[in-house]
Amino acid sequence: MTHDPEDRIVSPVVAGDEQAVEAALRPKRLAEFVGQERVREQLSLVLQSALRRNRPPDHILLSGPPGLGKTTLSMIIAAELGKPLRITSGPAIERAGDLAAVLSTLSEGEVLFLDEIHRMARPAEEMLYMAMEDFRVDVVVGKGPGATAIPLDIAPFTLVGATTRAGMLPGPLRDRFGFVAHMDFYEPAELEVIIDRSAGLLDVRIDAEAATEVAGRSRGTPRIANRLLRRVRDYAEVRADGRVTPELARAALELYEVDERGLDRLDRAVLGSLLRKFGGGPVGLSTLAVSVGEEPETVEVVAEPFLVRQGLLARTPRGRIATPAAWTHLGLTPPTPSPAAGTLFDVDE
Repeated sequence: MTHDPEDRIVSPVVAGDEQAVEAALRPKRLAEFVGQERVREQLSLVLQSALRRNRPPDHILLSGPPGLGKTTLSMIIAAELGKPLRITSGPAIERAGDLAAVLSTLSEGEVLFLDEIHRMARPAEEMLYMAMEDFRVDVVVGKGPGATAIPLDIAPFTLVGATTRAGMLPGPLRDRFGFVAHMDFYEPAELEVIIDRSAGLLDVRIDAEAATEVAGRSRGTPRIANRLLRRVRDYAEVRADGRVTPELARAALELYEVDERGLDRLDRAVLGSLLRKFGGGPVGLSTLAVSVGEEPETVEVVAEPFLVRQGLLARTPRGRIATPAAWTHLGLTPPTPSPAAGTLFDVDE
């Protein structure tokens, strides 16, 4: 049965009803931000230098998968600079006029956070080039041969762009960012610190081993860690005395179908079908998707990246194949290959 990927408890995409909770859990200063040590240190130097020079810092590009803290960092940048923050997104900028309306109302030194910058309309993108370099935009008045471009000066500002697909950014736009940072997935120990901090803010009593259990199933993503913490808290409040013990955490996460490596129902369905129905592969994406009742795009975009990152699945020119770790994880025995079967690395004639 197909379903909305955002409904998954392990989805790194923020759900509509989570925004208020996320806002309460976000760190407010760079010193409170956990993880991404190299990015934090580099960003601290950029901001401190700008403050000493009393000038807006270079434009900043943050790239990486969703749920790792790009929006949080943009808020921290504005807070550290003591400047207001304006938030918008690439899909909301459909025309150059939309961008001009935003830029023309910025105050000096204001931080403009542009989420999903790779999805901005091309005319607006070209206008942004001039705004980032010269703090000026040309507003076109009229249409056809009688159209005229009126130059409009804008206040010096700092653009913080965020993207989950840095490869889709045009070179000219990427080159206009003075500081580019790539955010990586978090280690379990870092997620434990985040869970402990969030538990304190949510007034959740959680044992250290329980925090370790939740962190290990959070797919290296703080947003997922905080979501799992809230679900474990709900379970503890309804089924126990409110205290989250390791045993209770395991029971709660089992109820929500999140296993010890962070795989959920869809992940295990894809992996199980690949192993049980196709002997570990290779099998084509469309065939694999049909076997689990999902769209090929859902399998490719939602399930596969994590399975590949976990070393449970591999993409090859001949199709998807399961690794030995996948057989072990599902407790299955791989079939014995026939001597005449060849290998996955044989060249097709």
